[in-house]
Amino acid sequence: MKLYNSIIAVTAALLLGCGVAMADTTEKYKIIVPVGADQQGDTLFLINYDTAQHLDSAVISGEKVEFTGVIDELVPAGLMVKGERRPRAQFVLEGGSMVFRPQDGSVAGSMLNDRFNELQQTQAELVKEFRSAQSEAQQQAIYDRFGQIMINAMNENIDNPLGYFCFFEAQQFMEPEQLLKTVSDNPRLGSYKRVAKAAQAVTNRLATQPGNKYRDFAVTYQGKTKRLSDYVGKGKYVLVDFWASWCGPCRRQLPVLKEIYRQYKDKGLDVVGVAVWDDPEDTKEAIAEEGLTWDTILDAQQIPTDIYGITGIPCIMLIAPDGTIVSRDKQGDELKADVAAAMQKK
Repeated sequence: MKLYNSIIAVTAALLLGCGVAMADTTEKYKIIVPVGADQQGDTLFLINYDTAQHLDSAVISGEKVEFTGVIDELVPAGLMVKGERRPRAQFVLEGGSMVFRPQDGSVAGSMLNDRFNELQQTQAELVKEFRSAQSEAQQQAIYDRFGQIMINAMNENIDNPLGYFCFFEAQQFMEPEQLLKTVSDNPRLGSYKRVAKAAQAVTNRLATQPGNKYRDFAVTYQGKTKRLSDYVGKGKYVLVDFWASWCGPCRRQLPVLKEIYRQYKDKGLDVVGVAVWDDPEDTKEAIAEEGLTWDTILDAQQIPTDIYGITGIPCIMLIAPDGTIVSRDKQGDELKADVAAAMQKK
């Protein structure tokens, strides 16, 4: 469970208690970013967290970098050093003087960001409560309670960046229809690029649930194009494994896939891997390390994950000979059971 990521949003809701409107006047801001000796000469970017647009940049020199400017609305923001894959901070760009704190990745000194930082003690208490739970049922109850609080926090701040950040934690607790309605009913929230993409992912995921036909895609790598239809619809059941070399849960499912493949490969079952969000060289190295004998579509990146609304991996699908999706998002014994049932029918 994404408990630790959830706690920030949860405790924010507890402390804020009510929404904060978007700024309707021009306000000045200053952000002070302490830097280390090992960062000298790197380029630091102030970015719009939602669009990844560079709002400002500076070459790191000395002990700190200062960004100053004016805004006419609150912005979900981040700080990123050139070459980093992810922002090192998530915060609200608002009027006032703010300081980035490298020790915990927070930003302090303005109203919303100070309120975020007041969460630390509450966060520790919530983590302690979860860790001290005596059973999975108690942990689940805590988790569910967090989810409802986060949904409330999102709704209370639906028109400002706090609601935006809460949305990405709250979405895991929302039914697909509830998520789509929330985005549709709140134009400000729906105007964010990442929120719109998340809503589209839910729509695509609903359209590719078991009982629906698979959706084809094409990936070109080193001048050669491979399509899912090269493997599916050829008279066999096919397990399609969307995975990445760096993904621990993906690697842990590979023995399960190997076992299934050994059991059914001579009875009309194939397996094909689809490497997403991964460097092709890393994928090839993992294939060799794991001793995978089935084919893999390399360098698919986000092409299939967008089409199928995949937000987490591994995502494993069982597709029937006629192209119908029989099973999706099952792992371990549940996956084995779905394959066994399908092969018995065959």
